[in-house]
Order: sequence, then structure tokens, then C-alpha cells
Amino acid sequence: MKKSPYPCLWFNNNAKQAVDYYCAIFPDSQILSENHMVVQFRLSGTTFIALNGGPQFTFNESISFVIECKDQQEIDYYWESLSKEGEEGRCGWLKDKYGVSWQIIPEHLGALFNNPQTAQYAGNAMMNMKKFIIKDLEK
Repeated sequence: MKKSPYPCLWFNNNAKQAVDYYCAIFPDSQILSENHMVVQFRLSGTTFIALNGGPQFTFNESISFVIECKDQQEIDYYWESLSKEGEEGRCGWLKDKYGVSWQIIPEHLGALFNNPQTAQYAGNAMMNMKKFIIKDLEK
């Protein structure tokens, strides 16, 4: 039987609180199991573990989770939900209130960058944005 890898998110002592927060934001999400140390959960089909590991380690931008959005409404939803009490970054990046990094991008961003007619403009537009505005990338 093939096993799929999944990420473990290290929290100080608020793993359950963070999992409840993420499950409220993402559709088709659920807690799979929990105890005092570990919460296993699924967000939109992706399995995670949240660990109450203590203050030794914190999150940084070297790991981020990408959310490909089908339209501006979806970008706005995830951007507002995840950046609330967090920190907005540039080029579609943000940190949520727990310090986890996310990239909120349009699902066709790769196509814009792979098209010689749109790549340079989209790249320049992206560098001046925090949250992606699809119509401004497509001009």
C-alpha cells in the first residue's frame, strides 16, 4: 500500500485552536483525530498534523502553502480570511495569525508567466501587488 506524505505543523501549545481556525476557513475540512499532543486534520482533501511541540521552533517563509483560486472572489475570500490578524506580504504571500505562510494565487498564474505576450507585464504587475488582482495581471 502506497503512503502519501503530509505536513506536520509545529505549534507552541495551540494546535487545536489553529486547526479549528483552518477548518472554519477551508471547505470540506474536518478533524480526523486529536489528543493533547497531536491533531490530525484535513483541509479540502489535504491531510495535515498539528503538533503541540512547544516554543523551540516557529514558522517562517521557507515553507508556504499555495492556494490556487479560480476567480477574484476566491482570492479575496482566502486573503481576507487568512491575513486577518496576520501579516500581508508581497506577490500574493501572507502570514496568518499563527505565523504560517500562504500564497494566494490565481489558478492561471503559470499560464500568464508562460505566455511571452503576457509574462513581462504580469511579472511587473505582480511585483507591485500584495493581494493579487486578476484583472490587473491580465491587462
